[in-house]
Amino acid sequence: MSKVVKFGGSSLADANQFRKVAAIINADPERCYVVPSAPGKRFSDDIKVTDMLYTCYDAVTAGEDFAKSFAPIKERFNGIISDLGLTLDLNEEYEKIGVNFKAAAGREYAASRGEYLNGIILANFLGFDFIDAAKAIFFTNKGSFDDDITNACLGAMLDKTDKAVIPGFYGAMPDGTIKTFSRGGSDFTGSVVAKAAGASLYENWTDVSGMLVADPRIVENPAGINIITYSELRELSYMGASVLHEDAVFPVRSANIPINIKNTNAPEDAGTLIVPSEQNPAAEHVITGIAGKKDFSVISIEKDRMNNHKGFMRRLLQVLENHGIFPEHMPTGIDTISVIVNSHELEGQREKLAQRLKEVIKPDHFEIIDGLALIAVVGRGMRSVKGTATRVFAALSHANINIRMIDQGSSELNIIVGIESSDFEKAIKVIYNMFMLSEE
Repeated sequence: MSKVVKFGGSSLADANQFRKVAAIINADPERCYVVPSAPGKRFSDDIKVTDMLYTCYDAVTAGEDFAKSFAPIKERFNGIISDLGLTLDLNEEYEKIGVNFKAAAGREYAASRGEYLNGIILANFLGFDFIDAAKAIFFTNKGSFDDDITNACLGAMLDKTDKAVIPGFYGAMPDGTIKTFSRGGSDFTGSVVAKAAGASLYENWTDVSGMLVADPRIVENPAGINIITYSELRELSYMGASVLHEDAVFPVRSANIPINIKNTNAPEDAGTLIVPSEQNPAAEHVITGIAGKKDFSVISIEKDRMNNHKGFMRRLLQVLENHGIFPEHMPTGIDTISVIVNSHELEGQREKLAQRLKEVIKPDHFEIIDGLALIAVVGRGMRSVKGTATRVFAALSHANINIRMIDQGSSELNIIVGIESSDFEKAIKVIYNMFMLSEE
C-alpha cells in the first residue's frame, strides 16, 4: 500500500530541511507520493516565497523590470539547488515565469510558482517523477474544485508511476488558467492525491508534533492529542484550532483514509492520528480538545407567544440571509430567541438590519449585544461519561465566569458555551484544568 506525504513551507524552507524531508521519505518505502508547499520562512524575519512572488508580480505588472524584481526569488531557489549539490538548471522555467508575469497571467498563477518550482527541485533531489498539478487537478468553469475529473485523471497518472512529486496549492481551470485553493491549499492537495492514489495513509508533515488539547498561547504545555476522529477535528477546526484546515479532510474522509499529522523536525514523535468516526477508537480522556473564538454578537429578540406566530422563524432567517448574515447558533425559549453571529458581519448595517427586523417580525424587545466569545469542548468520550456538562459549568462557576449561552448537539460530541470575551482565556484554562489535570 502507498502513503501520501505532504510537507509544509517550514519543512522545505532551505536545503537542510530538504535533507530532513528526504530522510523521512526514504525511511519508509511506502511513502510514494509527495506534495510540497513553497519554501517558507527560514527564520522569524524571513519572507515566504509565496509573498515574494506576489510582490514580484505586482511590481512587474506595474512596469518594473522582471529580472530585478525576480532576482531574490531566483537566488532563493538556486541557493537550495546549489546547497543540495544538484545539477538542475531552472533558467528556462524562470524565463517562462517572466513571460507570463509580463502578460499579466494573474496573481494566482504567480503564487503557484513557489510550489511548482519547489516540486521540480524536490523531485530531482529524490529521483521521483514530477507531475504538474495543473495537468492533474481541475476546477469547474465556476471556480469550484472538480472532484470527479480530478480523481479520474490524477488516479490514471499515479497508476503509471511508483514515485512522484505533485505540487500543492494549485490546479487548472478548463481553459488552462492556473487556479489556487484557498486557505490550507497544499493540505487539500495532499488529501486529493491520497484519495486518487487509494492510499493507506495521508501523512501531513509540519513544524508541530500534532494537535494539542488547547491553544499553547493560553494553556502552558497542554497535552497532545494522540487520536481524533474526523468529526471531532471538524468541530475543533471550525472553532479556531488551526493545525489542519477543516476543508482539507473531506477528500480522505469520503475514502476512509486516516491522516497522521507529524513533525518534520521530530519525526520520531507519534503525532496525531485522525481517523474515521466509524472506527470509534477508545477515547483517552473524556474530552479531546478545547477551542474557541472571540468577536461574536448576540441579536436578542423577545416576542410574546412567539411559538404561536406561524412563519416567525422563516421570516427572521430570511431577513438575516438578505443581509448576508450567517447565524452561528440560535438558542431559543418560549418567547425569546438569541441569534449568535460574527460581529464583523454586522459592520455597516446594524441600523438597517435592526429596522428591517422590527418591520418584519415586530418584536416586543430587540437589542444587539457585542463582546461574546464561544468555546467548544469537544470529545467522543462525552457520550459514555455522565456529568460532563456539569463539570464544564462548575469550572466556569468557580472562576466566577458568567455563561451567556449553552448549546449541545444531539450527537453529544461537543458542548458550546458563550461567555464575555474578557473571560475567554481564563475560561479555556479552567476548563482544561478541570478535565486534564484532574485525570492525570
